[in-house]
Amino acid sequence: MTIHGEHPFLPPESERSPVRRLRGRLPAGVTLWTSQHAGRRSGLPVSSMLVADGEPGLVLALLDPDSELWETASRSRTVAVSLLGWADRALSDAFAGTAPAPGGPFRLAEWRDTDWGPVLESTSVFAGCRLLDSQPRAVGWALLVEAEIEQVEIGGVGGSEQTGDALIHHRGRYHRL
Repeated sequence: MTIHGEHPFLPPESERSPVRRLRGRLPAGVTLWTSQHAGRRSGLPVSSMLVADGEPGLVLALLDPDSELWETASRSRTVAVSLLGWADRALSDAFAGTAPAPGGPFRLAEWRDTDWGPVLESTSVFAGCRLLDSQPRAVGWALLVEAEIEQVEIGGVGGSEQTGDALIHHRGRYHRL
C-alpha cells in the first residue's frame, strides 16, 4: 500500500475550476441545515451562508437544488440551522454523502424536534428559520435561499455556551477555530 501526499482522485491542476479554487480558499464555518415534513427528515451541511442582521434577521444560503434537504424544506417551508463543532466533522461528512451512515445520518447523533426541524442535541447554537421565497433564484449551480430567523438559541442549559472548537471548511478540509 502506498500513501500519497495528494488526494488520489483530485483532477490535474489544469482541469480544476478557478472559481471553485477561489471559493475553497475562503474559510467558512460549517452548519447543518435540517428540515422535516410529513415524517421525513433531511439534512445538509452548508458553509455557503451568511447572517444578515436587521428586522427581521435573515439567513441566506446557497443550497443544492437536487438535495433531499431542498425537497423537504420547500414543502415544510422551515429549516433548523445548527452550528457544527470540531467533534461533528464525521457527522458533516455523513450528511454530505461522503462517509458511510448505516441507517442514515440521523442515526449517528441525538436530536430534538423543534418547530423548524430536528436540531443536533449537542449543538450550542441553532436558529429556527422560515423560508421566504417558494421559488428562490438560481445562482450558479445552486439556489439562493432566504429565510427569516424566527428563533435563536445560543448556549446550553442556563445560557452558557459550550466550549468546543467551531468546525471550519478551508481548501477541501476541516479545521478548528
